Amino acid sequence: MRIECPHCHKAYNIPEERIKKYGDHVAFPCPACKGRIEVHLGTETPQGVHPHRSTPQEPVGETLKKRILRTVSDLPPMPQVAQKARELTMSDKSTFSDLARLIETDQAIAARVLKIANSSYYGVMGSVSSIQHASVVLGMKTLNELLTLACASSLLGAELKGYGMNAGDLWRHSLATAGCARALATKKNPSLVDDAFSAGLIHDCGKLILDRYILERKQAFEEFMKDGQRSFLEAEKKLLGFDHAEIAAEVCEKWQIPKKLIGPIQYHHTPSRLNSNELAHIVHAADAIALMSGIGSGFDGMMYQIDPKAMEFLRLDSSQISVLMAETADYVEKTLSSL
Repeated sequence: MRIECPHCHKAYNIPEERIKKYGDHVAFPCPACKGRIEVHLGTETPQGVHPHRSTPQEPVGETLKKRILRTVSDLPPMPQVAQKARELTMSDKSTFSDLARLIETDQAIAARVLKIANSSYYGVMGSVSSIQHASVVLGMKTLNELLTLACASSLLGAELKGYGMNAGDLWRHSLATAGCARALATKKNPSLVDDAFSAGLIHDCGKLILDRYILERKQAFEEFMKDGQRSFLEAEKKLLGFDHAEIAAEVCEKWQIPKKLIGPIQYHHTPSRLNSNELAHIVHAADAIALMSGIGSGFDGMMYQIDPKAMEFLRLDSSQISVLMAETADYVEKTLSSL
């Protein structure tokens, strides 16, 4: 069986019987470049295995999606304290003390929450001495927001070479989208403020999974977009058969994110597909405003536009967008300084 490394393209001839000894799915480092080679025996064409061709064929569509979803478990889980906190804030029987005691069970997160609480943005600079004190001064909803920030910052801080994003770029963009989504929800439907913030913060988590697959296809992506007329999102759909928003929905399932957030996250580029779902339109508009602001956008920033139907649905005009862009940039700057 001829096996070719998808990274350096060095070919190896390995007897199929030898591979079968280790099962239908075998992964090992390339002896030449140390890149990962995966061999899947069965009906689908495996990555790196080309028994009848000298040119590698990259899988796309459902075949690729199934392979990618196997790696979702490689992502670090959303800390348990965040999941339990969400349940507490939804319960009428919970108190400030309940949430404070929960946060204190994870000292690393508790320290990060305190640091954010004492920032100038929240108006209590240097005066909050404990999580219990923070719960009283800031209130349960704000404290839960700080907890969400503390948990997400470490998950979203990685460098994404496939997307052309430096370390921290995805985190800054996610923070911008969350802040803008909250501002939009405050005007459109205040009951959605918390959900809008949470959905905005993790709407692009699918990029964490897709990045290495995009990097492997870097040349194809560059070729597809070389005329400057097509977006990175279009390239994902054409070259992979799906986009990062679809994968984000799968990641959110793993993190046990509430179902009411998963739809808006999955369709944050195409909110009209969820008809009049307010949260989907809010996250979409916030994402676009953050991208137009140039905050941690990577390759796909300046080409992205707000869906006109979303602007109509949210009753947005160009002057309001300009104000939101300025407010979003200010929020990101102040929050990052606290982190």
